[in-house]
Amino acid sequence: MVNKKGEVQCIDDEILEKMNLKTRYNFLNNNLMSILKPRNFNFLRKVEKFFIRFEEKNNITHNEDCYEWIPAIGEEGLVTRINNFTELDLNFEPYGMTAEFMRCLATDFFDPQLTMAMGASILVVNPIMLHHEDIDVRLKALRELVTGKKIGCVCITEPERGSDAVHMLTTCDENEDGSFTLNGEKIYQTNGPKADWAVLYAAKEANNGNTMAQFLIDTSWDGWEVERLNIPWTPRVHIGKETLTNVRVPKEYVLGGPGLGREHLFEGLNLERLGIVILNVSEAWNAISHAAIYVNMRKQFDKEVLKYQGVGFPLAEMWSKTMSLTLATLHICQIIDEKMEQFGTLPKNFNLALVVTASQLKSQSASLTERVCYGCANLMGGAGLCDNTLMQDLLGISRIHQVGGGTDQIQKYIMSLALRQLFKML
Repeated sequence: MVNKKGEVQCIDDEILEKMNLKTRYNFLNNNLMSILKPRNFNFLRKVEKFFIRFEEKNNITHNEDCYEWIPAIGEEGLVTRINNFTELDLNFEPYGMTAEFMRCLATDFFDPQLTMAMGASILVVNPIMLHHEDIDVRLKALRELVTGKKIGCVCITEPERGSDAVHMLTTCDENEDGSFTLNGEKIYQTNGPKADWAVLYAAKEANNGNTMAQFLIDTSWDGWEVERLNIPWTPRVHIGKETLTNVRVPKEYVLGGPGLGREHLFEGLNLERLGIVILNVSEAWNAISHAAIYVNMRKQFDKEVLKYQGVGFPLAEMWSKTMSLTLATLHICQIIDEKMEQFGTLPKNFNLALVVTASQLKSQSASLTERVCYGCANLMGGAGLCDNTLMQDLLGISRIHQVGGGTDQIQKYIMSLALRQLFKML
């Protein structure tokens, strides 16, 4: 039998219908309603209602090109909620890290690959937000990205440098008119082949992190070439390798000249990694919602499989660990929001301390989510591995996040350095 998505149906009609978006949202809400403040819970439900209507109205099967949905989502102000965009005459309420957490939860339940793709655009929004200096072209790019009219990618990683983010080989040579000429290669950029705007880092002297600069790139410029990498775990997310050959960047597109790029790079890493943490938590809840519904309905030997200890106990443990991770993530999001409300920016000492916290949460959440997504699929048997549900997307994406945003080894290196520093403070 083939279902309406054109897939061979492996799951019973009754169970498959019960795993619909609305029911999974209800499962999530019943878990979170007691720990969320009313403002955040109401926003979560508002975003959920949007995606329920969006899925029904467009008869979405989740086999489509998810990039085509982003303009409509952006029109609702649901590409990102981290920042206050009133200076762009965009009154998106609420905003902040907690609001972003709620937005990501609802979006991931709708489509995990879409959430990953939009997350890459957010990484372009944040540095422009910090360094637009009211320059028209930067504000234009910012507005187009926030409203979903254009797609963004951030270009840091290089083929020969990997996790070494500061000793770049991509170079920037300053011209007499204040423009720069860029040459080099970047790789593993989420959205690269689809991006209209890119934030890119290069160095005046190759391998010298102290000469790094930060640029806003219009990908239609001459000399920008991009190839799509094949990442089988995320078939609908476009990941690229970029080659820059004498790309000229006008002065007004220079977000930070040589010497400022390294500082600008690291000021965004905390929020980038916390964004990955939020995505990890969202994926874990999505997987648990699928598994919880399935094992409560699927019968084996005339009994719901949840009632077997080999199924119920491991699912309960994954559920417990996901809730614990949720509470930790919610706590740090709320602290960030409080600091932003109080100071208008994150205090330098707090931001420095946040480096370790972000690495701790990123490492632990990536590891847990990979185990939860696989564990839930395993408990669902063949139903967890076929293409009838979003479990295949969750399995794929959860395997990437221990690498993206800094490998797990890098996170542990940062943590080990912090332990040494704490010891010296004794």
